[in-house]
Amino acid sequence: MSLIVSIETSTPLCSVALHRSGELLASRETQEEGGHGRKLTRLIESVCADAGVSLQQTDAIAVSNGPGSYTGLRIGLATAKGLCFGLDIPLITLNTLKVMANAWENLPANTLLLPMLDARRMEVYAAVFDGQSKKAISDTSPVILESNSFETLKQPTIAFGNGALKWQAACENPQITFSAEHPFPHAQFMGKDAAEQFANQAFASLVLAEPEYLKEFMGTKPKIKSL
Repeated sequence: MSLIVSIETSTPLCSVALHRSGELLASRETQEEGGHGRKLTRLIESVCADAGVSLQQTDAIAVSNGPGSYTGLRIGLATAKGLCFGLDIPLITLNTLKVMANAWENLPANTLLLPMLDARRMEVYAAVFDGQSKKAISDTSPVILESNSFETLKQPTIAFGNGALKWQAACENPQITFSAEHPFPHAQFMGKDAAEQFANQAFASLVLAEPEYLKEFMGTKPKIKSL
């Protein structure tokens, strides 16, 4: 059994959830501007209160660690590290796009998921996942969206996230459909992965863990990524 607080701050939606062995007990969220810094600790206190447990009873803290907003990721990881230090419990880091993929259930066989987070203009952070197993079948990468992007995808694919719809008119791959569902990652979909990593003792270093900014993409002229 594991009792884990999950934190997701990589986008304008700030969310927190509490899971026991991967099962959701409570969740809270805010999309208030600046809410990440002002409200995150209150959200954590609230989900514990909602579930009738104390923060001192938790076994680990999980945090969605990128890609995403520089400021949001820093706030999330700093808060998670502070809790882990104070409570003497381990830290678990999860890929933000995998968290997004986890939101989808009961998809037809052979369906792929293509979560996209907006990275300004026609740029996104993206990865491809198997729709049933949620296993990644491509690396998380920065992508400049063009009409022939993701042309190698030859099976039904759902593109979603706050970066996807801006590409809908230009996309020429008939296998890709677009959905407005799940535009942002949410902490409620972190529980199963966090529980699995806890069972495997796949913990992040409290000293060395850093957000996955994909700084090369943000700091230099982006290169087109072909998938």
